[in-house]
Parts: sequence; structure tokens; C-alpha cells
Amino acid sequence: MAEEPVAEQPRKLAAGVEIRAARTDEIEEMLPLIRAYCEFYGAEPKDEGLRGMFRTLINDPTQGAVLIARDGGRAVGFATLDWKWSSLKAARIGYLEDLFVHPDARGKGIADALIEVCAERCRELGMPAIAWQTAPDNHRAQQVYNRTGAHFDTYLEYDLKL
Repeated sequence: MAEEPVAEQPRKLAAGVEIRAARTDEIEEMLPLIRAYCEFYGAEPKDEGLRGMFRTLINDPTQGAVLIARDGGRAVGFATLDWKWSSLKAARIGYLEDLFVHPDARGKGIADALIEVCAERCRELGMPAIAWQTAPDNHRAQQVYNRTGAHFDTYLEYDLKL
């Protein structure tokens, strides 16, 4: 098991920023943010596939949730959650699939606030945990995650293309 970092002091959560469940009529406005997130990870999924995923997560709460962060009325960030079963927890847990804040809006606690709202949603559903992953070299994101009090472990992820 990897050595776990000490959590930094929690950041004040995004004063003045609205964080709430996204609506389907906001998908097009969010698409540049979603695309920037995908590009960061070197992925190029089709826009229609992204639209379909977001429509499903927004419209079917049994599948997950999409949260949007707005600052001054402008969409500046998002998070997607889906639900998965964990044998190790013997329960369904939240999985933070995506988290992104526009570079111009970073440093305001928006990512921290998005994670907190995701955690609140999982608690409301009676889930014992929320999990996520990030690239080993995504140090900025790791600073955010360390502040939340989350702990990391080291696993190898496999991806079988079908």
C-alpha cells in the first residue's frame, strides 16, 4: 500500500459559486468543459456519445448524477457520478467519474465544493463511500483530493478495448 499524504487544511468552499444538479438544457454549454477534460486525458470521444452519457446521467438518477458549477452565471466546472457495487464494501458506492474546473476558475475552491456536493449526494443515498482515480502525474488534482481527507491506494488499472 502506498504512503498516504497528510490532508491539507480544507479550503473555503467556492463562495458565490452555484453548484447544483445539471439540466439537459445545459449540456451544450458544458460540452467545451467536457471536451477539455477529455483532451487533458488524451481521449477523443464523439460529442454525440458525450451528450448521450450526460443525458442519461441527468435524466436517470438510478445511473448517476451530473453536477454543474456556475460562477457569475457561467458554467465553469462539472462532476459526474455513477453508482457501482463494491464487494470490498458490500454496498453500492459512488464513483466520481469526472471532475473538471475551467483553468480560469481554478483556485477558488470549486473542485473542493464539487467533491463535497458529490459526497453529500452519496450520503443521501446511504452509500458508505465515494471513490475515484486520477493520473499519477496530475499533481494539481491530487492536492485537491488530499484536502478532502480521501486516502489513495495503488492499483493497476486495465482497459480492454472492445
